[in-house]
Amino acid sequence: MGTGRFAVPLGIRIGVEPAKAMADIAQKRGIEVYKAKAEKLPFDDSSFDFVLIVVTICFVQDPIQALREAKRVLKPGGYLIIGMIDKESFLGKLYESKKKESKFYRHANFYSTRQVLDWLKNFEFEHIKTCQTIFKNPKKITAIEPVKEGHGEGGFTVISAQK
Repeated sequence: MGTGRFAVPLGIRIGVEPAKAMADIAQKRGIEVYKAKAEKLPFDDSSFDFVLIVVTICFVQDPIQALREAKRVLKPGGYLIIGMIDKESFLGKLYESKKKESKFYRHANFYSTRQVLDWLKNFEFEHIKTCQTIFKNPKKITAIEPVKEGHGEGGFTVISAQK
């Protein structure tokens, strides 16, 4: 969940965040925040139509358990949406090389899109689709980057998978 930066524009009103400072910002943005971790969600089975994980999978301690929990709380036919920096992309390599000096990504564990797709297939998610964006160094971006189907070229990948 973080600060709710990505959730608010999408109309998301419920989130999970273990860090008090981040949760406080998200609450000020109008989100009902549950102090919890992605690996142990405080929700009943089949509670949500979709689960959004944006720039989060690289920060959870156990991404496999986080995906297991996401699937558990999804309603049948619900969607899991993951937005992530692809470790194998130019952007992933750039962030990886600067981890030690980055306050934000110092503790991140980046994963490749292929790895996350394998995890989703192992959890028997269906109708898995990917799209990508950010095709140049973010410091050189002066306009909205295009979105292309697939993965492997862009630094940021979005994965959609159905329970």
